[in-house]
Amino acid sequence: MSQREILSITTGRPTSDGAGVSLTRVFGGAAPERFDPFLMLDEFGSNDPDEYIAGFPPHPHRGFETITYMLEGRMRHEDHMGNVGRLESGGVQWMTAARGVIHSEMPEQEQGLMRGFQLWLNLPAHAKLGEPGYRDFAPAEIPQLTLPGGVQAKVIAGTLKGDGIEQPGVVQRPDTEPQLFDLHLPAGSGLSPQVPEGHRLLLYVYEGALRVGEQTLAKGQLARLSEHGELRLHSGSDTRVLLLAGRPLGEPIVQYGPFVMNSREEIEQALRDFRDGSLA
Repeated sequence: MSQREILSITTGRPTSDGAGVSLTRVFGGAAPERFDPFLMLDEFGSNDPDEYIAGFPPHPHRGFETITYMLEGRMRHEDHMGNVGRLESGGVQWMTAARGVIHSEMPEQEQGLMRGFQLWLNLPAHAKLGEPGYRDFAPAEIPQLTLPGGVQAKVIAGTLKGDGIEQPGVVQRPDTEPQLFDLHLPAGSGLSPQVPEGHRLLLYVYEGALRVGEQTLAKGQLARLSEHGELRLHSGSDTRVLLLAGRPLGEPIVQYGPFVMNSREEIEQALRDFRDGSLA
């Protein structure tokens, strides 16, 4: 079988969001069809409370899903549906904005390390105005495996297959069929996870360095890979990487801030709905 090849390597850019939270935008913004069905990935991480303490006060979303994965720290979620949740180190928050959610995400700490990721996952046209939803997953709920060579895997979404393993994650989603794994590869180890043919595949190295075929990804680099073939990962140093894979929707993507729809008219309707209080 042929091997998946790296099509592009990019590096995130420093930015801020919310009420001034410092973060790295790994991808998002221009040409979102390159990463379809994924829209954006942010990495945040700081020991300086001035860079995160203001958090993300109440704001709206429509038309997609947000996945927040906390490595270190505590965040409090509140939304218009009455949900109140606490996202702790190692936990995951999965929110389906669909027709509309207004929520806040605020730090529950005033010192120490705050570190994690937020991923935006598109919804298909038929689900963009569906029912919103929200779920917190505690660290103990997320399957964690130790594989040959000492490789550790947290299976958040989809099913991790390969090397004799078949482990479902805590979230299974239709249409986009996302896979989201946090992989920890000790020096000298390897892994060959199976990704469905035709699915978009992204790798983000956030610690160490990862070899894919003949190329090496350094810390802070994102690789977009071909959509067919076998995936082989090798690490020459202690490495942590996010694996993102999903079925492309192939639909028009029109984004305006926190709204992601299929047409400009739908964006304008979202703005009217937010202004008159009927978004959520």
